[in-house]
Amino acid sequence: MEESLPLIWAVIIATAVFLYVCMDGFDLGLGILFPWFQEKEERDVMVNSVAPVWDGNETWLVMGGGGLFAVFPLAYATILPALYMPLILMLLALIFRGVSFEMRFKAETAWGQTWWDRAFSWGSYLATFCQGIALGALVQGIRVENRSYAGGWWDWLTPFSLLTGLALVIGYGLLGACWLIWRSEGDIAAKARRVARVLGFATLGCIALVSMIMPLLQPAFYERWFSMPWMLRAAPVPLLVLLLAWLFFRALPATAAREASAPHDPTGRSFRWRDGVPFLCVLGWFFLSYTGLGISLWPNIVPPDISIWDAAASPSSLLFLLVGASILIPIILCYTGYTYWLFRGKVRIGEGYH
Repeated sequence: MEESLPLIWAVIIATAVFLYVCMDGFDLGLGILFPWFQEKEERDVMVNSVAPVWDGNETWLVMGGGGLFAVFPLAYATILPALYMPLILMLLALIFRGVSFEMRFKAETAWGQTWWDRAFSWGSYLATFCQGIALGALVQGIRVENRSYAGGWWDWLTPFSLLTGLALVIGYGLLGACWLIWRSEGDIAAKARRVARVLGFATLGCIALVSMIMPLLQPAFYERWFSMPWMLRAAPVPLLVLLLAWLFFRALPATAAREASAPHDPTGRSFRWRDGVPFLCVLGWFFLSYTGLGISLWPNIVPPDISIWDAAASPSSLLFLLVGASILIPIILCYTGYTYWLFRGKVRIGEGYH
């Protein structure tokens, strides 16, 4: 039992991080898309589509970071010094973005509305880019000596981390576009489909480029993807990415046809689940990319040398925290699911929840 506790907690924290990426990803993606949607009515629909859920989406970021501190203290103590700058910038951008989210509704002048919209968009870009940089810096490895960070202040800034930052901006933008296809209608949904097509190709290109570079970063990564029997175990990941890509590009024109033929619903509660197929496909891309990352890193939590067992707290602490998590996590899942169900439906111009 004691040996399995770090593994259980690794799965919990990895799941929390993935849920954050999924939920806050489309939220940040809407801010990334603001330059393509210039009209106030369009931006109001975009913001109103996430107004009831955007702050709850960040619950999983808190759980991931807090869980890392409590459950894997050695990992927390080495990752944080290595990534201070991008993580601080990310948190400041999220705070600034949260303020602008609320204040844009209160702006009394067109000038004020414009600047709060810019703040919302800039905060989304910066927060996403810093998340991608932090991911790239972690993947390429953190220097550790005597159980403490031994690298320099700028080790996180490399061509690979900049690439992962750009890739995440593109990926989140695609999530935001697909969310709009699902939750909006008319000209806004049509524009979102056009943007999603372009970003879909760009996202697949980024996935391919990062996947080609990663095996060259560390010998362990290369072995996981190009030696037997690991290669057979990892082979379904790229194949499923291609399958979802086919489904994604096939679903985009189909959603347009369904919208054109669907009867008008004056209540606004019409929620055509098939319109969500592109969104679900992109979530699948993120899940498979996340799975590929897990295959490369396993069993390390801080590559290249610190495993989840090396970084874990004492078994008594892990067990105590697991009891609390077994109560708290189902509650969070229930109220999150209920909120999304309560505010389902298409969001139209002039409608909102603020």
